[in-house]
Amino acid sequence: MKNKIFLFMLVLVMGILAACGTAADEGASSGSKTDEKAEQSKVLRVGTSADYAPFEYVDTAKSDEIIGFDIDLANLIADRLGYKLQFTNTDFNSLIPGLQADKFDFVIAGMTPTEDRDEVVDFSVAYYETEQYLVTPKDSDISSLKDLKGKVVGAQVSSIQEDLAKIFAEENGFTVESRNLIPEIIQELKNGRFQGAVIENIVAENYLAQNDDLTSFPIEVEDPDFKAVVFQEGSDLKAEFDEVIQALIDEGKIDELKKKWFVVEE
Repeated sequence: MKNKIFLFMLVLVMGILAACGTAADEGASSGSKTDEKAEQSKVLRVGTSADYAPFEYVDTAKSDEIIGFDIDLANLIADRLGYKLQFTNTDFNSLIPGLQADKFDFVIAGMTPTEDRDEVVDFSVAYYETEQYLVTPKDSDISSLKDLKGKVVGAQVSSIQEDLAKIFAEENGFTVESRNLIPEIIQELKNGRFQGAVIENIVAENYLAQNDDLTSFPIEVEDPDFKAVVFQEGSDLKAEFDEVIQALIDEGKIDELKKKWFVVEE
């Protein structure tokens, strides 16, 4: 009888230990999955258009990495908020549709808020104010928008510069043609297809430094142009980013990025 009782107790204890082990394994597995899910939730998908030096571009002579002012800024914000970033390079005119289709969590691409854009996406507080230039061949006689009458002016597809060019075209009698990438616009200027192009100041200055056959002059606009980060409508990220962007401005970090990136390279 004692042997039977002993065997019964032994089986019972082994069963309890096995059950505890299984529960512990399940708990560890569940915890692992939870940690993995939390880690994945901290990765933000970022849309950009890497043809817009010095804001975002690829220096193909060095690597295929996307670099620039906007990229550094995005990483600074992400570090403060505890996010990791996964960048996707695409055409500028695909960025807002990509946000709407939930391909990106946010976009940073030197984008200016407009009324039309603001109807379908949300913008952060502004982090940079920009000017607009008209870039022309140096040997042309173009010194004002009026000199463009009957000529062709280029601009980037879906950009604020394209909108401005179309407004100026109505007032000054020239035609606007758009291209997806800034290098394409520069090439059209150099081969004579375009007689002018609307490009923002720091971007234009970098191209002028590398093309001594081009020149430019500033264009007056009614309202100042700002750059901002772009989010899906109603995104919780906007409030988080606004707070950090303002802190970076107050701390002088944005000015440090300007000094780093807004240097014309010859």
